[in-house]
Amino acid sequence: MGKIARKYKFIIICLTTLIFISAGSASAQDTVIFSRKDIFHPVIANNGMVSSQERYASQAGLAVLKEGGNAVDAAVTIGFTLAVTLPRAGNLGGGGFMLLHLAKDNQTIAIDYREKAPLAATRDMFLDNNGEVDPEKSRYSYLSVGVPGTVAGLTMALEKYGTISLERALQPAIELAEKGFPVSEDLFRSLRDVKKRMQSYEASMAIFYKPGGVLYQVGEILVQNDLARSLKLIAKHGAKAFYEGAIASAIVADMEANGGLITKEDLATYKPVIREPIRGTYRGYEIYSMPPPSSGGIHLVQMLNTLEAFPIRKLGHNTAQTIHLMAESMKLAYADRSKFLGDPDFVPVPVAELTSKTYAERIRQRINPYRATPSSEIAPGNPTQRVESNDTTHYSVMDKYGNAVANTYTLNFSYGSKITVPGTGILLNNEMDDFSAKPGVPNAYGLTGAEFNAIAPEKRMLSSMTPTIVLKDGKSYLVTGSPGGSRIITTVLQLIMNVIDHQLNIATATNAIRVHHQWLPDQLFVEQDLNGDTIQLLKYKGYKISVRNAMGSTQSIMYINNSFEGASDPRKPGALTLGY
Repeated sequence: MGKIARKYKFIIICLTTLIFISAGSASAQDTVIFSRKDIFHPVIANNGMVSSQERYASQAGLAVLKEGGNAVDAAVTIGFTLAVTLPRAGNLGGGGFMLLHLAKDNQTIAIDYREKAPLAATRDMFLDNNGEVDPEKSRYSYLSVGVPGTVAGLTMALEKYGTISLERALQPAIELAEKGFPVSEDLFRSLRDVKKRMQSYEASMAIFYKPGGVLYQVGEILVQNDLARSLKLIAKHGAKAFYEGAIASAIVADMEANGGLITKEDLATYKPVIREPIRGTYRGYEIYSMPPPSSGGIHLVQMLNTLEAFPIRKLGHNTAQTIHLMAESMKLAYADRSKFLGDPDFVPVPVAELTSKTYAERIRQRINPYRATPSSEIAPGNPTQRVESNDTTHYSVMDKYGNAVANTYTLNFSYGSKITVPGTGILLNNEMDDFSAKPGVPNAYGLTGAEFNAIAPEKRMLSSMTPTIVLKDGKSYLVTGSPGGSRIITTVLQLIMNVIDHQLNIATATNAIRVHHQWLPDQLFVEQDLNGDTIQLLKYKGYKISVRNAMGSTQSIMYINNSFEGASDPRKPGALTLGY
């Protein structure tokens, strides 16, 4: 090729790039669905399916379905089993949210078993003498522990909506704690990573490490006798064993000995709450998700409402323009989260306004279709104008009766506060860090909060957990959710869009590259392997790109073509989807 030809080719390339930038479109190379090398296929079954982060828990849940149990039975069994086999996130000493669709009654309900602040909690309890937030107090001390809700939530779900006994639901958890199970690569790595922090707590070291602090190697058997005894007490006496009996006494004694706040009254008065789920619609599908004190459902629906008017499928999967529109909707939603979200029992959260199609119309008017809007120019909206841990875990269940359960629960950080109550084997959460210890100061996940999420006695801290059920023609169609701290909501958003907009099968939808923007910091986070041309186009639009290894870990099930199709996220090891 001569010099003149090369010169004109260069000019054409530059002009083409400018055209794409000005139009907000993507290059031909930018339209690839994803750049993973492998093709992923869903698990398929006819009678029921479970999808969780850990294989023993999935096996336990599936066994219950095979015996004729319903989705709630399997979900409660999985929840207790994960407390043994996935101790960094599965728990008895934490809390979470369960979303249920009950086919017989055509009813979808939400069970809020989020932790509460103790009665002795105070607004400024995590501030030092200079009025600044002390993260050691809010994350790694006995003060960081909220009143746990998991045992109360799971037992309530089983009692009200299940069919099996509590003893049956706890059977696999007790056996795995008492007899032990082989340490997986994932468990080995997680214990290696938290050892330095765990060393401050003798009871934790005695359970999760061999004498002298030696790590259990992959394949060695981990036995948790103290936890087995606690599980047996719960199986025999129900939630009272945890909140009023011997376990409660052990928790309170440990708190009193170490400057913690949780009292007998805190535990005895804790109650989960049945709430009306957030409901929205997206391209003809019904979206149900978790209401406050989770921000997940509100902002999932808010973002879907915003994006519904754009031709997402036509624009293409993970093209620069599609990502741009998603990122702008994310920024606006997370800005609203910082101001308007909190515990609805304490503050007036404008749920109807934030999730309305009318508000979405106003949000769309704030989106520049061609350029990124700097976060410094975005403030929380005015929804009331007439004309808000990475080591969480999620699991999903669907049964042959048409019931569905989406459950997300957590200790917050990996292994929570790292504190194990002596004699119980129960790890405690550090969820108090999810409050706004000081308005305007980000928490561990970079999320900024305000007055609505300030600390108050008996208040539930704001969460991003987003267990979600999608209905098609009034029947369960998709169940999903994810861990991931501040990235949970956007992870669930993209899974739903991958299925509905881009019509990907559930495995491909799960595996596809993810992006995330949370307003502050003003960065667009993208997973590795996003097309280089796409990244360049996003930079031209004004985005500051930050590449991350992985975001979220969805566990998802669909009912399609008269069968169940499911997929566990490959981003975290050990997950397993099973059906029969």
